[in-house]
Order: sequence, then structure tokens, then C-alpha cells
Amino acid sequence: MAILIVNQQNIALDKDGYLLHLSDWSEPAALAMAEEAGIQLTDAHWEIVRLLQQFHREFEHSPAMRILVKYVKQHLGEEKGNSIYLMQLFPGSPAKLAARIAGLPRPTNCL
Repeated sequence: MAILIVNQQNIALDKDGYLLHLSDWSEPAALAMAEEAGIQLTDAHWEIVRLLQQFHREFEHSPAMRILVKYVKQHLGEEKGNSIYLMQLFPGSPAKLAARIAGLPRPTNCL
């Protein structure tokens, strides 16, 4: 178990850096997780983070990449609903990294 320190509070993380308790998520926690990943969150990042949180409220799980792309396309249009756009915002594995920053569980179908 790892610990993320945000505003002098300890937040428990699992071995992969995801929140152990989804209720611990906050914007400062998201900023700290993004910083650890080398990402400075912009409005474009927050748009995807909030959309992921909406997806989680709706379906009670985190989407794998293909589902994430489709969901983004449905809600934000073709220009943003593609893997290239998401890779630019969240390099490596956008579904995993964006879910972690959004305070959601690790997507089940992501390696």
C-alpha cells in the first residue's frame, strides 16, 4: 500500500496507485496524482476526468480504452473521441491513467 499526501492528509493507494477509497478523491488529489505522472492538468484533461466520473456513476465501473473512446466520442464529438487525442492528454495508457487521476478503480480490461 502506498500513501499520497494531499493538504497534510494521507490518502491510501493500492499497489498500482489507485485510490483505495473512492471517497478520498478531490481536485487536489487529482492534481497530485497527475503531477506524479508528469502531467499538468488543463481544461482538456479536466473535461475527460469529469466525463470518466460521469461514466462511473452511470455504469459503476471504469471503461477500458475502446469503451472510453466511444463514450468520449458520444459526448464530446469525433475530434476528441479518438485514441490519438486521449494519448496526447494521458500518455501510455489513457484509460488507466485518466481513471487513476479521476479517482476511479483500475479499468478491468486494461493490462
